[in-house]
Amino acid sequence: MLVLLPATMFHLLLVVRSGPARLLGPPTYLPGLEELWSPQALLLLFIWLGLQVALYLLPARKVAEGLELKDKSRLRYPINGFQALVLTALLVGLGVSAGLPLGALSEMLLPLAFATTLTSFIFSLLLYVKALAAPVSALAPGGNSGNSIYDFFLGRELNPRLGSFDFKYFCELRPGLIGWVFINLALLIQEAELRGSPSLAMWLVNAFQLLYVGDALWYEESVLTTMDIIHDGFGFMLAFGDLAWVPFTYSLQAQFLLYHPQPLGLPMALLICLIKVIGYYIFRGANSQKNTFRKNPSDPSVAGLETIPTATGRQLLVSGWWGMVRHPNYLGDLIMALAWSLPCGVSHLLPYFYVLYFTALLVHREARDEQQCLRKYGHAWQEYCKRVPYRIIPYVY
Repeated sequence: MLVLLPATMFHLLLVVRSGPARLLGPPTYLPGLEELWSPQALLLLFIWLGLQVALYLLPARKVAEGLELKDKSRLRYPINGFQALVLTALLVGLGVSAGLPLGALSEMLLPLAFATTLTSFIFSLLLYVKALAAPVSALAPGGNSGNSIYDFFLGRELNPRLGSFDFKYFCELRPGLIGWVFINLALLIQEAELRGSPSLAMWLVNAFQLLYVGDALWYEESVLTTMDIIHDGFGFMLAFGDLAWVPFTYSLQAQFLLYHPQPLGLPMALLICLIKVIGYYIFRGANSQKNTFRKNPSDPSVAGLETIPTATGRQLLVSGWWGMVRHPNYLGDLIMALAWSLPCGVSHLLPYFYVLYFTALLVHREARDEQQCLRKYGHAWQEYCKRVPYRIIPYVY
């Protein structure tokens, strides 16, 4: 995985700009080191990371507590990701109005991806070394096998921090996710410069993915109960995934449309928008219902839902969204992924890489989640599975 993930990312970046744009075919050429290495790209990356660190350190609209740790403590997290997105947009907007050539970013994606990959490796190595001095109570359940390569990949320390600065929480939703939005915007501007105006397909991809990122940052506090935060260590898997994989592979649809423009009529665009709305409605409804129930089971919006008691004292929702399938939020996520690939047409498989990858990711994550829930809730979870037999897609899976 240490080799396969970066190789896949660079494969996608190379084939998307080639004429055939074949997902499963080899790139038309392999770049030399002089094309990959750029001091300017490295400087731009560090400026970007420095900006996001500065915005992270600004006063937050709210400070939230995470779940209880092994030592019975709770870490505190600033909830200001959406604030960081808005302030970044204002700064970039001022820069563009002053002559900043944002569209030129599309020509720097390859060296930027290379610089980010190198940075991720070095950052992960520093995290591994830091974890050697961490107390046992601070280590992650899965990243301490004794195999150095495995532990480097998964991450040894659960919540590596420097003072109050939480590296994993910062990387989870800030530089990569916000960077994805502005890579998309740069591609839109570049298309306008090349063809006179952005295509309808490019507008839809930008709007859909901006909504996704904006939603994640607006509901930033909900990330504190995800598997990444509460269970996974912070090593190369998450560092590379957050910093490199997300911005450079999730922007694949916009990259594809820049190099391979696709006609899109208004009726089809409206149908795609409807698919996106349905996906977002399921995704947001399921997540909001879960988060509301976790915070306050007596809230009027969830108080009438049927539950199953567990030995831990917690209740499992067995009606509402969570009575339809066991992971309705994953279902909404997959429908949205399809919606932002459809503007790219159906002539190429390449723009649908995200749908294929994300399906595999969510099925794997769902299986891990099922195992953890069975260990945690025992008989109550077995009862829930009997009541709600389908995992992600009703009557299918």
